[in-house]
Amino acid sequence: MRFSIVLSTQPASFNAVAYKGHIKDNLRKIKNLGYDGVELAVRDPKLLDLNELMGLLEQVNLPVPALGTGQAYGEEGLSFTNADLDIRTRAIDRIKTHIGLARKLNAVVIIGLIRGKSQPGISYSQSEEWLVEAIRECASTDAYVKLAIEPINRYETDLINTVISGLNLLDKIAKDNVGLLLDTFHMNIEEPSILESIESAKDRMFHFHVADSNRWYPGAGHIDFQEVYNLLHKINYQGFISAEILPLPDADTAAIKAIETLHSIA
Repeated sequence: MRFSIVLSTQPASFNAVAYKGHIKDNLRKIKNLGYDGVELAVRDPKLLDLNELMGLLEQVNLPVPALGTGQAYGEEGLSFTNADLDIRTRAIDRIKTHIGLARKLNAVVIIGLIRGKSQPGISYSQSEEWLVEAIRECASTDAYVKLAIEPINRYETDLINTVISGLNLLDKIAKDNVGLLLDTFHMNIEEPSILESIESAKDRMFHFHVADSNRWYPGAGHIDFQEVYNLLHKINYQGFISAEILPLPDADTAAIKAIETLHSIA
């Protein structure tokens, strides 16, 4: 298994990202710290200089295992479940743009907060119907690009909080290129057992996030990451383990502590 950390390519209000902007300098820093890859959080791929980005990634020899998309929701309010059809359509179009970038980078596209949340006057079943339709349409854009739905805790959304609800959604979507992203921070809040939840999703897991119980770097809270790593190894998980963590006490310390913990458990 290989280790990565999240780098936001554009300024963002979302806090659980160790590094933001300064792409050239931060890519070099991430490489020098010993990470094997870099997960990119991208609000809008059209705002990137793709040739420059590809050149920088090649210079530092860092693959991109996944693209985060949640900033399109956090910064612009785009979501698959908004009551406004125009906003839903723009959200789908945005993810299709991410899929085009992911194809070039051989990356997974993360479906996190872009799904939105149930709105007043809209039933859960209607929200879920819009969600299924949107993900199906996006997944049909390119069968070779994987989409990873992330179960997110109840304090951030009411749509797909647990691994079981994520697996049930996959059955309704019925697309081979749609799977799950599991995140230890969210699982610590929502799952009776982190290990049992990982086991249940083992055949449908495309990506994996680590953050400790307080969303700091692994080792700063009470999650047993040795047990988590051992289980991922046992089920033959072949993807990246990616640190999506708060930049606390500061970004560099968080990134250093995270990779130290990950290397120690491996």
